[in-house]
Amino acid sequence: MQGKHLFEYALIRLVPRVEREEFINVGVVLCCKRQNYLAIKIHLPEEKLLALDSDADLNLFSCYLESFQKICLGVKTGNPIANQDAASRFRWLTAVRSSMLQTSRPHSGFSEDLEQTLLSLYEQYVV
Repeated sequence: MQGKHLFEYALIRLVPRVEREEFINVGVVLCCKRQNYLAIKIHLPEEKLLALDSDADLNLFSCYLESFQKICLGVKTGNPIANQDAASRFRWLTAVRSSMLQTSRPHSGFSEDLEQTLLSLYEQYVV
Protein backbone atom coordinates (compact mmCIF):
# COMPACT_ATOMS: atom_id res chain seq x y z
CA MET A 1 0.00 0.00 0.00
CA GLN A 2 1.67 3.16 -1.16
CA GLY A 3 0.59 6.75 -0.63
CA LYS A 4 -1.59 8.16 2.11
CA HIS A 5 -4.76 6.29 2.94
CA LEU A 6 -7.77 7.77 4.72
CA PHE A 7 -8.63 5.50 7.64
CA GLU A 8 -10.99 5.36 10.58
CA TYR A 9 -10.37 3.77 13.92
CA ALA A 10 -12.16 3.19 17.19
CA LEU A 11 -10.98 2.08 20.59
CA ILE A 12 -12.50 -1.10 21.97
CA ARG A 13 -13.62 -0.87 25.57
CA LEU A 14 -14.71 -3.33 28.22
CA VAL A 15 -17.27 -1.98 30.66
CA PRO A 16 -17.55 -4.61 33.40
CA ARG A 17 -20.36 -2.82 35.24
CA VAL A 18 -22.32 -0.79 32.70
CA GLU A 19 -24.23 1.11 35.38
CA ARG A 20 -20.94 2.55 36.69
CA GLU A 21 -19.73 3.56 33.19
CA GLU A 22 -16.10 2.70 34.02
CA PHE A 23 -14.16 1.14 31.20
CA ILE A 24 -10.79 -0.20 30.12
CA ASN A 25 -9.40 0.22 26.62
CA VAL A 26 -8.66 -3.29 25.40
CA GLY A 27 -8.04 -2.80 21.70
CA VAL A 28 -8.20 -0.86 18.47
CA VAL A 29 -10.11 -1.58 15.27
CA LEU A 30 -8.92 0.22 12.12
CA CYS A 31 -10.66 0.46 8.73
CA CYS A 32 -9.65 1.80 5.33
CA LYS A 33 -12.62 1.56 2.96
CA ARG A 34 -10.65 2.17 -0.25
CA GLN A 35 -8.27 -0.68 0.57
CA ASN A 36 -11.09 -2.92 1.90
CA TYR A 37 -8.90 -3.13 5.00
CA LEU A 38 -10.15 -3.94 8.46
CA ALA A 39 -7.82 -5.01 11.26
CA ILE A 40 -7.96 -5.36 15.00
CA LYS A 41 -5.45 -5.59 17.84
CA ILE A 42 -6.72 -6.55 21.28
CA HIS A 43 -5.41 -7.41 24.73
CA LEU A 44 -7.43 -8.36 27.81
CA PRO A 45 -5.68 -6.80 30.82
CA GLU A 46 -7.05 -9.13 33.48
CA GLU A 47 -5.54 -7.28 36.42
CA LYS A 48 -7.07 -3.93 35.37
CA LEU A 49 -10.42 -5.57 34.72
CA LEU A 50 -10.46 -7.21 38.14
CA ALA A 51 -9.53 -3.88 39.74
CA LEU A 52 -12.77 -2.42 38.35
CA ASP A 53 -14.86 -5.48 39.15
CA SER A 54 -13.41 -8.21 41.33
CA ASP A 55 -16.25 -10.52 40.25
CA ALA A 56 -15.68 -10.00 36.51
CA ASP A 57 -16.05 -13.16 34.43
CA LEU A 58 -12.74 -13.21 32.53
CA ASN A 59 -13.83 -16.14 30.34
CA LEU A 60 -16.98 -14.26 29.29
CA PHE A 61 -15.00 -11.15 28.33
CA SER A 62 -12.50 -13.27 26.46
CA CYS A 63 -15.37 -14.84 24.46
CA TYR A 64 -16.83 -11.40 23.70
CA LEU A 65 -13.48 -10.19 22.38
CA GLU A 66 -12.98 -13.35 20.34
CA SER A 67 -16.40 -12.88 18.68
CA PHE A 68 -15.61 -9.22 18.01
CA GLN A 69 -12.31 -10.24 16.42
CA LYS A 70 -13.94 -12.91 14.24
CA ILE A 71 -16.48 -10.41 12.90
CA CYS A 72 -13.70 -7.91 12.22
CA LEU A 73 -11.69 -10.49 10.29
CA GLY A 74 -14.73 -11.77 8.40
CA VAL A 75 -14.38 -15.31 9.76
CA LYS A 76 -17.29 -17.35 8.40
CA THR A 77 -19.01 -18.72 11.51
CA GLY A 78 -22.62 -18.41 10.43
CA ASN A 79 -22.86 -14.75 11.42
CA PRO A 80 -24.22 -12.78 8.41
CA ILE A 81 -22.26 -9.67 9.41
CA ALA A 82 -18.99 -11.52 8.72
CA ASN A 83 -20.07 -11.78 5.06
CA GLN A 84 -20.17 -8.02 4.58
CA ASP A 85 -17.34 -5.87 3.24
CA ALA A 86 -14.76 -4.35 5.60
CA ALA A 87 -16.41 -0.92 5.87
CA SER A 88 -19.82 -2.43 6.68
CA ARG A 89 -18.32 -4.67 9.35
CA PHE A 90 -16.52 -1.63 10.82
CA ARG A 91 -19.83 0.29 10.97
CA TRP A 92 -21.52 -2.64 12.72
CA LEU A 93 -18.66 -3.06 15.21
CA THR A 94 -18.62 0.65 16.07
CA ALA A 95 -22.39 1.10 16.38
CA VAL A 96 -23.32 2.76 19.66
CA ARG A 97 -24.44 0.21 22.21
CA SER A 98 -24.92 0.00 25.93
CA SER A 99 -23.24 -3.27 26.73
CA MET A 100 -20.11 -4.60 28.36
CA LEU A 101 -18.25 -4.41 25.03
CA GLN A 102 -18.29 -0.95 23.46
CA THR A 103 -16.23 1.20 21.12
CA SER A 104 -15.34 4.85 21.12
CA ARG A 105 -16.77 7.04 18.41
CA PRO A 106 -14.78 6.53 15.19
CA HIS A 107 -11.88 8.89 14.53
CA SER A 108 -10.14 9.44 11.20
CA GLY A 109 -6.67 10.12 9.88
CA PHE A 110 -4.23 9.46 7.05
CA SER A 111 -1.63 6.74 6.97
CA GLU A 112 1.05 5.49 4.62
CA ASP A 113 1.27 2.20 6.55
CA LEU A 114 -2.03 0.95 7.98
CA GLU A 115 -0.45 -1.92 9.94
CA GLN A 116 2.02 0.44 11.62
CA THR A 117 -0.75 2.93 12.36
CA LEU A 118 -2.79 0.18 14.02
CA LEU A 119 0.20 -0.78 16.15
CA SER A 120 0.93 2.85 17.09
CA LEU A 121 -2.68 3.48 18.12
CA TYR A 122 -2.69 0.27 20.15
CA GLU A 123 0.51 1.24 21.95
CA GLN A 124 -0.76 4.78 22.58
CA TYR A 125 -4.24 3.93 23.89
CA VAL A 126 -4.24 0.33 25.09
CA VAL A 127 -0.92 -0.77 26.61
